[in-house]
Amino acid sequence: MSPLLTLTIIIAYFGILFAISYFSGRKANNAGFFSGNRQSSWYLVAFSTIGAAISGVTFVSVPGMVATANFSYMQMVLGFAVGQFIIAFVLIPLFYRMNLTSIYEYLENRFGVSSYKTGAWLFFISKMLGAAIRLYIVCVVLQLLVFTPLHIPFAVNVLFTVGLVWLYTFRGGVKTLIWTDSFKTFCLIVSVGLCIYYIAKDLGTNIAGAITLIKDSEMSKTFFFEDINDKRYFFKQFLAGVFTMIATTGLDQDMMQKSLSCKNPLDSQKNMITGGILQIFVVLLFLMLGVLLYTYASVNQIVLPADGDEVFPFLAAGGFFPAIVGVLFIIGLIAAAYAAAGSALTALTTSFTVDILESRKHKTEQQVTRTRKQVHVAMAIGMGVVIYIINILNNESVINTVYTLASYTYGPLLGMFAFGIFNKRAIRDKWVPLIAIASPILCFILDVNSEQWFGGYQFSHERLILNAFFTFMGLLFLTMGKDRKRLLHERV
Repeated sequence: MSPLLTLTIIIAYFGILFAISYFSGRKANNAGFFSGNRQSSWYLVAFSTIGAAISGVTFVSVPGMVATANFSYMQMVLGFAVGQFIIAFVLIPLFYRMNLTSIYEYLENRFGVSSYKTGAWLFFISKMLGAAIRLYIVCVVLQLLVFTPLHIPFAVNVLFTVGLVWLYTFRGGVKTLIWTDSFKTFCLIVSVGLCIYYIAKDLGTNIAGAITLIKDSEMSKTFFFEDINDKRYFFKQFLAGVFTMIATTGLDQDMMQKSLSCKNPLDSQKNMITGGILQIFVVLLFLMLGVLLYTYASVNQIVLPADGDEVFPFLAAGGFFPAIVGVLFIIGLIAAAYAAAGSALTALTTSFTVDILESRKHKTEQQVTRTRKQVHVAMAIGMGVVIYIINILNNESVINTVYTLASYTYGPLLGMFAFGIFNKRAIRDKWVPLIAIASPILCFILDVNSEQWFGGYQFSHERLILNAFFTFMGLLFLTMGKDRKRLLHERV
């Protein structure tokens, strides 16, 4: 596929995004940037959230994983849906009742300033790393298709990619994102659906025949109950999906920012439940696409790249299919990737401005606007730097990297919120940062020694649950110390 054609598609796509951004963000103030003025329609938010949740990592990695993991990812996705129901009926009413702009303000109200800052920094680190990894996969594909053929270095690629994200989010924030992400979700679903159609056609069958082919393939095996030591074991995947969704959506400023822009808690709940159900079908499309890609390669005796993340780009843009498949791949990739990156950049700006700098407590509206714009630039620069570093260090499937990082960084957040919601005990707030650091360290020690210590058992995404448990128990220990002091005081 021609590099210039790819670049033209990207520029045309962003021309549409900038137009949507301009009209939707013309009158956006700080409240519009941070929370969409709480006037968003729930069905539009639900549709737009799919684009943010289905990142460039999903677009590239999920089709490529079916050769080794089959459809086992669906076990985790079913857990995601259950997690979204829990978010809808536990967290959303709480956040609306407290009228939060940043969800980490809950930790300040419940525990104190140290807990609040700890939660904000955990989110900042988690989201910066996660968003950078997700955008990195796009940079890799663009480097392969556009920048390397034009003899342009990777650093310029990163500057171009991050710069585009910054440009269309700086004006309207959440208010803009809901509209741009809806457009991107539409492009994403249409592109994947049409890719399946054209690849099936190239295999000499129709959609019904393709579904039968996928159903009969060994790669379509979904449920794994046989071996508890297998990373694909059902309960590992399903429970990890439930808690990963609660942590990475319900306790993530990025994902909740749009949900909290709905007019009321009921609308926000409808958005969350609808999005959870739709996500199952969208991920299923990606897995079906993966089976067709590997089947096509097998039938035509094509030698595929060893890295599963490169399989879809290699086939889609390598001249094996009609040119329209390559075009659809580029549109779907940028739709998926930039939806997640734009959402993350806006959430990082909100959290750093509101939580870490606490600008809204001490400054006028004009001062907050100036600070928010400066932070927005700083977050974009930081993301670019992290992407460049990831390019130097990366050596494994990107989607696995994302979830591994999430299990270590979101685990303490999950433990803190669970402790705050399910009991009323006070804690010694100043020691919370130590608990948040100690829990991932303890989890890591168990992780690297699990096979030796536990008879061959390998940790998968359940690291997050274990991490949250250690945090919960650590906070419980802090309350025990506090209770003992109170009891001694009462005896005197």
